[in-house]
Amino acid sequence: MTHSLVSKMKKELSLIQPSDILKFDQEASAIPGIIKLTIGEPDFNTPEHVKEAGKRSIDHNRSHYAPPNGTPELRQAISRFLEKKYGLFYNADHEILVTAGATEAIYTVLTSILNPGDKVLMPTPIFPLYIPDALLAKAEPVFMDTSDNGFVLSPELLEKTLAEHGDAVKAVIFNFPCNPTGVTYRRDQIEALANVLKKHDIFVICDDIYSELTYGERHISMAEYLPNQAIVINGASKSHAMTGWRIGFICAPAAITTELGKIHQFTITSTATVAQDAALEAFENGIDDGVHMRAEYQKRRDFVYEAMSKNGFDCVKPQGAFYLFAKIPAHMIQNSMDFSRDLAHKAKVAVIPGGSFGPGGEGYIRISYAASMEQLQEAMRRIAHYVETLKEQRSVQQ
Repeated sequence: MTHSLVSKMKKELSLIQPSDILKFDQEASAIPGIIKLTIGEPDFNTPEHVKEAGKRSIDHNRSHYAPPNGTPELRQAISRFLEKKYGLFYNADHEILVTAGATEAIYTVLTSILNPGDKVLMPTPIFPLYIPDALLAKAEPVFMDTSDNGFVLSPELLEKTLAEHGDAVKAVIFNFPCNPTGVTYRRDQIEALANVLKKHDIFVICDDIYSELTYGERHISMAEYLPNQAIVINGASKSHAMTGWRIGFICAPAAITTELGKIHQFTITSTATVAQDAALEAFENGIDDGVHMRAEYQKRRDFVYEAMSKNGFDCVKPQGAFYLFAKIPAHMIQNSMDFSRDLAHKAKVAVIPGGSFGPGGEGYIRISYAASMEQLQEAMRRIAHYVETLKEQRSVQQ
C-alpha cells in the first residue's frame, strides 16, 4: 500500500478515534490485582436451556447461511416477545431484522438514514458508539446536555434544539435505561417528549437494549407513542446474558425496514445460524430469564449506591441497566480520566471516566455493577480506603 493511500485513509477517518472505554479498560487490565468495574457485560452465564438449544443446532448441522433478515422462527419469537413485554406490534415477515448484536444494529440504522450534512440529536451523557457511527456517515452529532436535569431530557430542551437546527435534523437517539447513568423515563416523561417529536418529520431511534433491566416499573418504549417514526434496537445480550452470541435486532415499519435491510445485508450477510437458534429458545421459552438477574442487579445497585454515597460521591440512583454514574467529590481530582487512572493505580479499582460519554459526563465516573457481590464489596472497601487516605493527606497539608 502506498504512502499516499495510507495518508488519504487517515484523513478520511481523522474524526474517528478508538473507543476511550476499551482503551482505558485495556490499560487498567495491565495493573496487577485490579478489580474491573468497567465493561457493561453481565457476569451471569447464558441460561442452560439456551445453551442446550445452541448445542442441538450444532448437532443438527445448522451451520449454513440463514436468511439475511434472520430465520423466520426467530423473527416470530421476537415479535411475540415484544408484544407480550412492551405492547409493541411488529410483523415478523416485513418489520424485523436480526443483527450481529445491537452494535451492528446501531451502525446499520445510522449509516442507512444519515447523509452528509444531516444532524442527529443525542441527549448526553450517552453511550459513545453513536458518535463515530454518525461521523462515518458524514453527519453531525448535536449534543443535548441533560446533567442539570437529573440526566433526563426535557421537552423544552428538545424543542429548543429542534428549532435551532431546523430541517437539518434527521434523527434523535434515545437510550434508556441509559448507559452510563442508569436513568430511565416514566410514562409521563415519554409522552411529553413524544408530543414534541410527532410535530417533526424525523426518525426516533429507540435503543432499548436494557429494557429487561428496570427496577420498579416495566420499560416503556418511545415506539409505543411514535410507531411510524420509531426504529427500535434491542437484543439478547443483556436480557439473556448472551453478549458473545451477538444477537440483536431492529424493528421498524416495513418501508423503513426494507431500506435498512440493504445496509445490513451488505455488511454481514446474516448472523450465525447457531446463535439464532439459541436466541429462538431464549425469546420463545426464556421470556422471563432476565427476572432473576434483574433482582440480583438491584441488590448490587443498592449496595454500591449506598457505599459510594457514604464515600462522598453524589449519585443519581439508577432506575435500570447496571451502571452507577457518580460525581467526583470537589476535593478530589476533577478530570475524570486523571481521577480514574489515580484510582486504578492507587486503589486497584478500574472504572470508566465520565468524560467518555459526552457533554455533562466530565467530572463523573461510571461504575458497572455487573460483577459479583464479593468483587463489589472489595472494590467499595478499596475506594473507601482511597477516600480516607486523601482525607488524611489533606489534613496534614492544612
